[in-house]
Amino acid sequence: MIGRGITARAGWVEPGREGRNPAMPERPAPGRWHVSEIDTTVVIVGAGPAGLTTANLLLARGIETVVLDHCDRERLVGRSRAGLLERRTVELLAENGLAGGLHAAGAVHRGCEFRSEGTAFFTDCSAHYDGIPQWVYPQQEIVADLLDAYERAGGTVRYATAVDSVRGYSEHATVRCADGTVIRARYLAGADGQHGACRDGVPDDAVSDHTMRHEFRWLTLLAHAPPSAEHTIYAQHRNGFAGHLLRSDTVTRFHLQVPLGATLEEWPDRRIWSELRTRLAKPGWTLHEGEIFSKNLLEMHSRVTEPMRHGRVFLLGDAAHLITPSGGKGMNLAIADAAEFTHTVTEHLDTGDESVLDRYSQRRIPDVWKAQEFSHALLHTTHTYYPSESPDAAFRQRLQQSRLWQLRNSPAYARNFAESYIGPPLAGLPGAAVEV
Repeated sequence: MIGRGITARAGWVEPGREGRNPAMPERPAPGRWHVSEIDTTVVIVGAGPAGLTTANLLLARGIETVVLDHCDRERLVGRSRAGLLERRTVELLAENGLAGGLHAAGAVHRGCEFRSEGTAFFTDCSAHYDGIPQWVYPQQEIVADLLDAYERAGGTVRYATAVDSVRGYSEHATVRCADGTVIRARYLAGADGQHGACRDGVPDDAVSDHTMRHEFRWLTLLAHAPPSAEHTIYAQHRNGFAGHLLRSDTVTRFHLQVPLGATLEEWPDRRIWSELRTRLAKPGWTLHEGEIFSKNLLEMHSRVTEPMRHGRVFLLGDAAHLITPSGGKGMNLAIADAAEFTHTVTEHLDTGDESVLDRYSQRRIPDVWKAQEFSHALLHTTHTYYPSESPDAAFRQRLQQSRLWQLRNSPAYARNFAESYIGPPLAGLPGAAVEV
């Protein structure tokens, strides 16, 4: 047995004869490799927020799981990603005993500031939403906390395990790993990202991909610099968008809109800081600068795969939907997927009702599209349309000004923005599908 209720068999087999279980010799013969066969209830591919939240929730309910990831543990907890947590994400982690690190080291986040050519206003999202805040806590810290909790509870993580292929059937799913391991499970949670084996394992004719490529590119960076404000700043400037996002007391994330053909070589640190000072400028305000230790170019594109299931393969997180970083919705959607998948598995095991499996996608899709709409609107409200790249730039910029005016002057508009920004309550997960 491996972990809790996981059955394993092992042997040396010839290429092309996987699945058999001969007696294992002391050493493999030439041209053979070692293979293990593992049977479990749920196999989870991907040890990010979606996969690890799923693993912890299922294990707490006594459901056997095994987690695979192609990275080792050090790399998993070292990847700097998102850090803005919605209301329901915080509530879910807290109600399941997974928010210790968040409450100890995270920070409350109540709103965001919009700047445009020297003018500025602050939207107190918490005040518009019954005093409810968001939290700021880096994604890599969440991953570390979830890994610790899962392994402490006896969960199995197979690090540095590459997945070659995934197959979903009506009553089970299989995973074949690069080391020859074959895992058979009643359910598969595919949480290995947009380019992972799980999405690739779903036949193209079984799902529809709805995609959009936005006409923006970001230079995104992390700096050893304390935050220059206690909140997120979105700055609209003739040179392009600039963003100031909280990560910790000593690290700040920045975004800069750059031309579509820009390269990293064109943006040395000196130019970056000069442009951030220009775009984020506000009378009486000072930008805190420091060492830039991470710098990347990011294309803006979105995707939703429907349905989010094929047979016993369920897609979670970026494997199911890709969203722009604008608004910080990606990790929160992934964790919401994990909550719904856990509910689906639990209910199906209890009832045997096959229609329960369809409801996973039916319940998640409306929420995914709501987040896509919000992220899209915020992205296109704060970015600059260059006339050379957008022939209708002047018209779009007037629409931007209208949205910002409404956000500043209409309480109803601001309330709607705040509810979308902070996110819904946990009571909505799982819930009935919204008609769209």
